[in-house]
Amino acid sequence: MRILIATFAERTHFIGMVPLAWALRAAGHEVRVASQPALTGVVAESGLTAVPVGRDHLLTAILGSARRLGAAGPAFDLAADPGELDWDQLRKGYAETLVPLWWKPINEPMIAELTEFCQWWRPDLVLWEPLTYAGALAAEACGALHARVPFALDLTARLRARWLRLVAEDPSRSAEDPLARWLGARAAARGVEFSEALTLGRFTIDAMPPSVRPGSYPEREYPEHERLAMRFVDYNGRAVLPGWLRREPERPRVCLTLGTTAPERTGGYAVPIPRLLEALAEVDAEVVLPLPEAGRAALGAVPGAVPGNVRVTGFVPLHALAPTCAAFVNHGGASTVCTGLLYGVPQLLVTDHYFDEPLWGERLTELGAGLALRPDEATPRAVRDGLGRLLGEPGFREAAARIGAEMRAMPAPTEVAAELARRVAEHRS
Repeated sequence: MRILIATFAERTHFIGMVPLAWALRAAGHEVRVASQPALTGVVAESGLTAVPVGRDHLLTAILGSARRLGAAGPAFDLAADPGELDWDQLRKGYAETLVPLWWKPINEPMIAELTEFCQWWRPDLVLWEPLTYAGALAAEACGALHARVPFALDLTARLRARWLRLVAEDPSRSAEDPLARWLGARAAARGVEFSEALTLGRFTIDAMPPSVRPGSYPEREYPEHERLAMRFVDYNGRAVLPGWLRREPERPRVCLTLGTTAPERTGGYAVPIPRLLEALAEVDAEVVLPLPEAGRAALGAVPGAVPGNVRVTGFVPLHALAPTCAAFVNHGGASTVCTGLLYGVPQLLVTDHYFDEPLWGERLTELGAGLALRPDEATPRAVRDGLGRLLGEPGFREAAARIGAEMRAMPAPTEVAAELARRVAEHRS
């Protein structure tokens, strides 16, 4: 069968789908990845076939403008519990932030050409990341089965579930739906009638372990929407195992990583790295700090910035580093957190207010698998004390190990690939 993966040009949103794409390709299916031109190199590096469509989005420029105006980004907080939002708050969030400032700018530049490609190539299945509504439009326009593949906690679906619940309480509210108006207009122009399949897919493939999902997650709020479980598999691009990682550490090893999105989006990290290094200098541990070349150069230019127990490296494959670690200190990015959990590593999250990062901090704390600090709380002493607890109290590692076992029990991408083939055959018939 022919499978199209559709994503707007955002590396983080794409890489979570690579293991499933590999599984589909290994099963003998044709796989293409359609995205805006800026992602072409990242797709090609993954070994998959890239299909550039449309123009690059302007989300980075929009967020930059928001910062210059004194805001942190789009005003609506997707991490907030939708159950606490009333109708006016939800309608305003859709109408003033999510649709006009986020979803339209990343989708509009690719809708037309993506649809044209699907109508020419005729995929049997379209897999799209949750913000790439263009993928759902193109799939419906060519008659393909389609599903969403979240790269993180499924916040957009739980928000939509809350919307549908409030509309069910008062059906007259359905006329005030900014998301339906936008997608409905684009669908009608292509001979497609609006349905919730354009917002949620025909089903969802979710690699997030059930125990970490918030209580208001969509399967509880919206049980009618089917959710297919899949084991998380870490992928971050080309990987080479360095020599030092092939030797057992002499002291407990701690990985300090703050991801790549923050420097790209905001020009810096939520907490300056030197402040974190100051905290970790007195910890009896070997600290591994992977940084891109520019970050290593900036840190090296500051005398005394790197304590003796810190190893500053270039890219290190996290799936190879994690099994050797006693703890992580990180920013709460979904891929980083899930990689640590898969190997039973407790984590100290220093989370900014970006997408699902605060929720990861809350859930790991509630489950006993980690601790969390907000940037203004992350003093050297607080970081040092938090890490000391993770290293000294066995309960944290035991809780993380339980989540890791839960993740490994989920169906592998190869199993999901076989299930998708079955569903496509059923859809054809």
